[in-house]
Amino acid sequence: MFNKILIANRGEIAVRIIRACREMGIETVAVYSEADREALHVMLADEAVCIGPARSKDSYLNMQNIISATVLTGATAIHPGFGFLAENSSFARMCEDCKITFIGPKADTIDLLGNKSKARETMIKAAVPVIPGSEGEIKSIDDALSIANQIGYPVMIKASSGGGGKGMRAVYNAKELEKAFISAQAEAKAAFGDDKLYMEKLIINPKHIEFQILADQYGNIVHLGERDCSLQRRNQKVMEEAPSPVMSPKLREIMGDTAVRAAKAAGYVNAGTIEFLLDKDGNYYFMEMNTRIQVEHPITEMVTGIDLIKEQIKIAAGEKLSFSQGDIQIKGHSIECRINAENPDKGFMPCPGPIDNLIFPGGNGIRIDSAIYPGYVVPSCYDSMLAKLITYGRDREEALQKMKQALSEFLIEGIYTNIEFQYDLLEREEVISGKYHTGLIEGMKSHE
Repeated sequence: MFNKILIANRGEIAVRIIRACREMGIETVAVYSEADREALHVMLADEAVCIGPARSKDSYLNMQNIISATVLTGATAIHPGFGFLAENSSFARMCEDCKITFIGPKADTIDLLGNKSKARETMIKAAVPVIPGSEGEIKSIDDALSIANQIGYPVMIKASSGGGGKGMRAVYNAKELEKAFISAQAEAKAAFGDDKLYMEKLIINPKHIEFQILADQYGNIVHLGERDCSLQRRNQKVMEEAPSPVMSPKLREIMGDTAVRAAKAAGYVNAGTIEFLLDKDGNYYFMEMNTRIQVEHPITEMVTGIDLIKEQIKIAAGEKLSFSQGDIQIKGHSIECRINAENPDKGFMPCPGPIDNLIFPGGNGIRIDSAIYPGYVVPSCYDSMLAKLITYGRDREEALQKMKQALSEFLIEGIYTNIEFQYDLLEREEVISGKYHTGLIEGMKSHE
């Protein structure tokens, strides 16, 4: 087992990893930018190293400085969390070259799955259902028009190296395609340094269902059930729950087996997530695989009792999974709301600034993953997420009621947040019934 791990991240996920390491008796090193000198993860870690100015590209994305901090402090492994360098194959390869353990999959696996068109080809070979679309990258606008005519409109243009909703455009007819192609290409180039695109049939108002998998270095792979991540705004998740309210035991078994087959096809090791779209007729399609821990991992932990961060560390240290698929049981129900520093009344405009007062909700079945505290100044240069509020109940109704109660107690003063928006979302009939889909929130906006 590792003696010391460096956490190449910030905010609540850095705090989450530090706490897991403490429970395992592992020393931790925090890295921080000049804007994060007073951050909670800096205070909690055994050591902390400043790696650059506020801008991410000069600090949390500065691979050389992070590697230097690892060597300087004597850490032998790096946990990348999510975002920043978590899915950067160059960074994973740099760790390998420097004999530092990257707590995640191998660089070649990240390359394969990070390129969405290559991942799609891999899944087709493994008989994993994929959305009808291009067999690889689209070479030109004429190529795009030809493929769209073959699969039929509407279609979705996507960045091959994409994620987080960037480089994506929905196209409903041939007239829209050229403009969408050019703008998606430009956005993909700016966001990922790669302007390659691919195309898929656009599934109207599907469910977004993802399966958590764990895979060790000895070929053992299990899934830990599904999460329903269909409540989204601009392709960014807002609220998640596990298990999905529309999932039957039979469909869970079939999709879970498919997720394991997909991970095996990619030669996957460590924690990962297979994402599917589920249409109204019960057909499911592989969308992508995220080669990291997910923001919403706590709800899987709540319903399985398995600590995913600890499992990541154990797998990276060369340990075998201590459980098989038959040992995993889904018990109860869990919901997560992402609490962001943003103003929903002004188009969800980010709202950085000082937190004047803070009261966290509490009680049985309430969990909060956060790095904020009274007096903390939310910086303007990073993601707006302040906290993840998680509830657990014996069933979905209890988990929903606990979430409403917890949101009503949650107080953050000094900045705008989306707490009230999340509460209002829970009052909607589509959410109460579980029959919501990925288009719900955007549809709400268009009718208000």
